[in-house]
Formats: sequence, C-alpha cells, structure tokens
Amino acid sequence: MMLNFEKFKKGDKKISMVTCYDHWTARILADTDIDILLVGDSLSMVVHGFDSTVHATEDMMALHAAAVARAKTGKPIVVDLPFLSHRKGKKHLMKTVDLLMKAGADAVKIETPPGEEKIIKYVVNSGVPVVGHIGLTPQYVHQLGGYKVQGREEAQALALKQSAQKLTDLGCRALVLECVPSLLAKKITEGISIPTIGIGAGPDCDGQVLVIQDLLGLNPGFKPKFVRHFANGEAWMREALGNYIVSVHARQFPSEQESFQ
Repeated sequence: MMLNFEKFKKGDKKISMVTCYDHWTARILADTDIDILLVGDSLSMVVHGFDSTVHATEDMMALHAAAVARAKTGKPIVVDLPFLSHRKGKKHLMKTVDLLMKAGADAVKIETPPGEEKIIKYVVNSGVPVVGHIGLTPQYVHQLGGYKVQGREEAQALALKQSAQKLTDLGCRALVLECVPSLLAKKITEGISIPTIGIGAGPDCDGQVLVIQDLLGLNPGFKPKFVRHFANGEAWMREALGNYIVSVHARQFPSEQESFQ
C-alpha cells in the first residue's frame, strides 16, 4: 500500500492512526475509515506483558506485522524498528528493515531523539519510507528519566524543533510527536513540510495516534492525560463473559438450534 502523507499536509483532513497487533483486529479495522495502522513496539507491553517497549525483538515485530498484513486491509502499515536494532551497525539495521518490510510493512518508524538523526538517511536512501518519532521516545525512557513530557525547557524545545527539521530534510515521510507541549507541537507542525502525528501533543498536529486498547477502554486502570476512552470495552467484555458463564451453568447454552442433530 502506497503511503501518501502529502495529501494530509495539504488538505483539511486529519490523519487517524491506531495501533494494530493481530490479524483479527486488522480485519475489523479494514472496514473502518482509519487511515493508517501502526504495528507498534508497544505490543511488547500490551500483548506480551513486559514493562516497557525495549523487550520487543525483530522477530516479534515481524511476526505481528505479518499477521496484520495478511488481513489485506488496503491500509498502509507502519512498523516500529525495535530497541537497539539501529545501534548494531548498518548491516544489522538493514537486515531488520528488510525483515519488517518483507513481513508487510509499508514504512518503518524509528525513534530518533536529538543527535540520532543520521541513521535515517541511510534507510531512506535504501528506498524505505521512514516515519520519525521525537519527544517522548519510549525506547529511551531510562535515559529520559521516565515517562514524562518533553520540550518544556527552552533548550529542549529548541532541540526538538531542530530535530524535526533535520528529519524532514533527511527524507522522513511523517513525524510522530509524543508527549510534547501543545504550543511546541503546533510550532513544529507549522514549521515543517511533512505531516505530524501526535500522541499527547495537542490538537494542532496533522493527525493523531492512540493504542487501540486504550481508545476502546480495555484497560480502564490506565488513563494518562492524553488518552480518551471512546468505549467501555472491558465492562462490555466482562458482561458478555458473565452472560456466557450463566448460560453454560444453567444449561441454556448450547440450545437445540445450536447443536447438530
């Protein structure tokens, strides 16, 4: 699926992006107007139960990307480059990119804190669409001192603006801004020619992305400031499971119509 981020920068329509980690979810999303699917390294936490994204591996990302791609949604699929895969030399970097692209990625997303932008050029020049990611970069959470807003200090804000421009110049197709002040995100969005996709970055980005389990309310105990629950998914699931259990215990399921004669 060809990525056409330019139309979002030039038009009035905002980009809607959600995470997607499996074939079943991808098939549901195929029948929606969601613009882009993100196979994020957050799957290491959401799906596999780890405490951070650093546990995502190349094989893990490729496995989930392939499951999503097999749904043939007709939507672009962006896949995260996992932790440290770009710090083991160019050969390992391109082996990982090759693995993800052949698994079904239409673009790779690379977390790029200030000073790390140089790796982008090599990937872009190899013919691979790249989405940058600045601000709160979860793979660097230990270095950043935890999950907190980035860019509140003047020097840090300037570094993020410079990084955004550098990533644009290096050929990124779009840029994820995570957990940065709204005004800074607005200035970055207005100052670069590629679209920005925000998560915890205010309303002025060119698009928004959320973890699908968060927007569906499947983990109501987790609700940072930037998350909105668009459904009460956990309650709905508990109710459905409760009804099933009652029906089984009362010998109401399966009925004669639900049984083979």
